[in-house]
Amino acid sequence: MSNHLVDAISPYLRSHADNPVAWYGWGSEAFVEARLRDLPVLVSIGYSTCHWCHVMARESFSDPELADYLNGHFVSIKVDREEHPEVDASYLAAASAFVGGLGWPLNVFVTPDGQAFYAGTYFPPLPLPGHPSFRQVLEAVTDAWTNRRAEVTASASLVAEALAAAAVQRGAGGALPSPAALDRVQVELVGLEDPRFGGFGGAPKFPVAPVLGFLLGRPGAVGQAPEAQALALRTLKRMGASPLRDPVEGGFFRYAVNRDWSDPHYERMLYDNAQLLDLYTQAWQLTGEKWAQTVAEGVAGFLTTVLRLPGGGFASAQDSESTVAGRRVEGVYYTLDEDARLQEEPPALDEKVLTGWNGLAIRALARAGFALADPDLTTAAARAADYLLTRHLRRDGSLVRASIAGRTSAAQATLEDFGMCAQGLLELALATGEVRYAAAARRLIDGTLGGTDAKTVPPAADIPSTGTPGTSAPTDAATAGTVTLGTNAGGMPFRAPDGPDPVLAAQGLALDVDPSEGAYPSGITATAEAANLLYLLTGDDRYRAAAVAAMAALAERALERPLAFGAALRLSGILTGPVEQLVVVGADVVGPGAGPDGAAPGQPAALLDAVRRRGSGLVASVTEVQAQAFADAGFELFRDRVAHQGLPTAYLCRDFVCRLPITDPADLPMA
Repeated sequence: MSNHLVDAISPYLRSHADNPVAWYGWGSEAFVEARLRDLPVLVSIGYSTCHWCHVMARESFSDPELADYLNGHFVSIKVDREEHPEVDASYLAAASAFVGGLGWPLNVFVTPDGQAFYAGTYFPPLPLPGHPSFRQVLEAVTDAWTNRRAEVTASASLVAEALAAAAVQRGAGGALPSPAALDRVQVELVGLEDPRFGGFGGAPKFPVAPVLGFLLGRPGAVGQAPEAQALALRTLKRMGASPLRDPVEGGFFRYAVNRDWSDPHYERMLYDNAQLLDLYTQAWQLTGEKWAQTVAEGVAGFLTTVLRLPGGGFASAQDSESTVAGRRVEGVYYTLDEDARLQEEPPALDEKVLTGWNGLAIRALARAGFALADPDLTTAAARAADYLLTRHLRRDGSLVRASIAGRTSAAQATLEDFGMCAQGLLELALATGEVRYAAAARRLIDGTLGGTDAKTVPPAADIPSTGTPGTSAPTDAATAGTVTLGTNAGGMPFRAPDGPDPVLAAQGLALDVDPSEGAYPSGITATAEAANLLYLLTGDDRYRAAAVAAMAALAERALERPLAFGAALRLSGILTGPVEQLVVVGADVVGPGAGPDGAAPGQPAALLDAVRRRGSGLVASVTEVQAQAFADAGFELFRDRVAHQGLPTAYLCRDFVCRLPITDPADLPMA
């Protein structure tokens, strides 16, 4: 039997191309084969920088005898979870019915119709106390399929029914968390802190960047417990000085095995480092302390020197394993000093360019470039954005999920790709003054709005309906107080334009909306945050109404499981809190081509320096020409914004009430 992975886009799949297992890639072909042969299907999910995925590949999937058994009794599918996040999410949800503590590799046994009936993670080659060998698992599954088929299919049907019922429940509407509820959740999270080493709980210990973002906030913000920000800053400082961070190349590893952040799992993920760059940048803006700046600059350096690819996009991850002194080992490269590393081949990159994760990197680099007055970081963000707009944005407005070396994956773009990419483009537009990035982001978000069902969502009472920000907006008495949105079948106002994965949809297994968060924001939250940014820039209520509806639908689960919904809680705090918009207008070039301080040559930089330190609210830096271009494109926040007497001029609006123009930094209120 032939292995079908040799021409795969995914480096993870190609690493299994020489296995004796007759692997299929994700698609309908394997399920057709399973029905023809009346065999169960093994769906094995992992990613290229996963250490235990490598281990299982060496121990089991490379074993000819075990492969013979697999090929004779199963149809086997290998899936890259980063290329197909919907597949991973669907099977994770199904697998949770059989086993707790899920991770990767994830091995799920399913019927030819795709319904799961057993699952596990890493299976050893030989039995261990309490852990059967992989061969024993395969034989037990074969016995059940052959001799107890009715029980197997009944179990699979029950799991499918439970998932369908949960999907219906997930679509139920709700209300945004109140400020008091957000405050209580932050107090709860403070109680979960490891008082000795920082972070949450014992071991293993993850950065949980979305939760730290929720806690970091700012003093006096809605939903900001007094100790929350202090907890976030303590944790960031301890993490930055811990073994979780590589002191040579500056990047963070995925997680630590031990409570004190030691014994890392050495893969380095783009999504972790992008989010952590954003957090350390904000920590510097809040505190002005050197440790925060040092770590932020180190992470930015890792992104731009290690993960950045020649075309300008960013690789999805760097492997945990490499060959050192002729031996394939995990982590040893990262224990070497800089000189010793130069003598060794560095761990391989997974060079997949993922649209969503690149959006996270663009956002973080644009914000860091502006805050730290480092135009090289802004340029890196712009190059990545241009790569996505050139290579990943199709003429019809749809997105490519992943590409590598000029080849495009057939995987459909998901909501996270639209939301994260739009976020990155908007932040880049604010940092550079280039309206084309904001216009592209608006097109992406517009493509996610709408559906077949109508839903009426009341706007939040604390922010009135507006036209041009800072002005009174006329209202129609017949429609005041309601905004009509299209919603998809799950009750959400956002959807990926291409719809769910077609194989999952045909099997009735597609999650209409996947709200799961943890290591990074869900597609729902990312898209809602981008929509809210568009509201602040345009004054168009439909964007805010969509963001409110999405977060209201997640509110109950987010309050119950705050460690798993940090990004949703953070956005809920933004939506229920005061609005601040700050536009700085210069008379000449701001951004790439400007002076090293980011101001136009010869212009006073003091005002811009003060603005750089603002770690909250919307901040934009433009020239007069750029401001007019934004206004002409429908971004009403920039209308009539000019530089007074040729000096950089700040326009500060709070809750859509704007102060007089400011040219003296001493007149700029604290954030």
